[in-house]
Amino acid sequence: MKENIKELEKRKQAARMGGGEERIKKQHAKGKLTARERLEILLDDGSFEEWGMFVEHRAVDFGMDEQKIPGDGVVTGYGNINGKLVYVYSQDFTVFGGSLSETHAEKICKVMDHAIQNGAPIIGLNDSGGARIQEGVVSLGGYAEVFQRNVLASGVVPQISLVMGPCAGGAVYSPAMTDFIFMVEDSSYMFVTGPDVVKTVTHEEVTAEELGGASTHSKKSGVADLTFVNDTEALLMTREFLSYLPQNNKEKSPTIECKDSINREDLSLDTLIPEDPAKPYDIKEVIHKVADEGEFFEVQSNYAQNIVIGFIRLNGSTIGVVGNQPMVLAGCLDINSSIKGARFVRFCDAFNIPILTLVDVPGFMPGTSQEYGGIIKHGAKLLFAYAEATVPKVTMITRKAYGGAYDVMSSKHIRGDINFAWPSAEIAVMGPKGAVEIIFRQDIGDEKKIEKRTDEYREKFANPFIAAGRGYIDDIIMPHKSREKLINSFEMLKNKEQINPWRKHDNIPL
Repeated sequence: MKENIKELEKRKQAARMGGGEERIKKQHAKGKLTARERLEILLDDGSFEEWGMFVEHRAVDFGMDEQKIPGDGVVTGYGNINGKLVYVYSQDFTVFGGSLSETHAEKICKVMDHAIQNGAPIIGLNDSGGARIQEGVVSLGGYAEVFQRNVLASGVVPQISLVMGPCAGGAVYSPAMTDFIFMVEDSSYMFVTGPDVVKTVTHEEVTAEELGGASTHSKKSGVADLTFVNDTEALLMTREFLSYLPQNNKEKSPTIECKDSINREDLSLDTLIPEDPAKPYDIKEVIHKVADEGEFFEVQSNYAQNIVIGFIRLNGSTIGVVGNQPMVLAGCLDINSSIKGARFVRFCDAFNIPILTLVDVPGFMPGTSQEYGGIIKHGAKLLFAYAEATVPKVTMITRKAYGGAYDVMSSKHIRGDINFAWPSAEIAVMGPKGAVEIIFRQDIGDEKKIEKRTDEYREKFANPFIAAGRGYIDDIIMPHKSREKLINSFEMLKNKEQINPWRKHDNIPL
């Protein structure tokens, strides 16, 4: 017994040290924390319960039988964040470069299986050189086992990936199938093929950072939802982010105590919309001024900035927000913003998070690049996402709602539950000048006639009254009353039940 206890302590110490002091120093020298240090910051103090500390790989080829380290390059288990259960795995780059082996994959799959069965989020801390080459197809099989569980967990429990080092080749597809990807600037990267392969095949010279760094994926590709300056910030912000999410798809949107007045009015909203319809304003100002304590947790803030997405709380309850941003491309919907909005709407619907939609959209972006890029199909994704969503949906039109984009942005016609408009709202097929030049094309060239017709069109259609008269708008509200109206609406809808027709799954236009 005493010998076994000694051996136990010896093996525990070996597992805690990972690849050893020298490799830990190298990890720190890169500005990166170790796998265990990351979990200490991520999880509530003393809550981590580790599984598989003594697991070792089974490979015997290429001298691997003489290189065995307990844990096999990944720390797995469960703990709490803000007092709530989460399952975690943290890859250890100091052990075989964090490469995935058969047993490494088995450890990850075990926590994923438990997360699905017990209804708690999965958080993966990725820092790996990829498949363990010495194990060949066995390691590839391990990745596929993880991928399968990503699919089974999708829409059942929240999945969050923190890319905190290299993530290349087949390894990228697990994070890609999770709900949110967070990256660390200057120390993490993701790509299917690295710079050397790119150079060989396409003759392009590119660095790892340019090809798949945090900046690239947060601004150009949209793969990363958020980026952070270091490991510590990424982990602390993940803790905050989790506070907005339910544990699983059977729970309702989480609620905390609200210290902000429900009836708080903000008179500055009454003068936010410029008199000139061509002038922009910041939709985030509306979001901050209606939200509890003015707090807005934005995601994908650097990508497709013509649409804004993220989470707020109203009277303590989590609400997903989607808003057109007039500051960028006049708030037009294009390919990237449609995809960005659609994925967020579907996430909210999957996890019972009510959706607030703020509308100021002049239409879909015109042009050959958009048409050739498939704006028809990509725009339909956002339409599809809103139309299938059964969570409470409240819409507020602040200014323009033109053409098909009016329909798409959670209109009454695609089951928007409550649809408000500010007095500044303009709901029409298109802008007054464009409409007049089509209807009265024979008058083009006569500026006085065109101007007169434009004024007539604006007076008739560039307002919310016709839509309200039809019942498409439930109420025209003063902007300073927005917070109270929104809170009352979501409170009224909190027990909403709506069921779509049975189907194996939908066929969203991918």
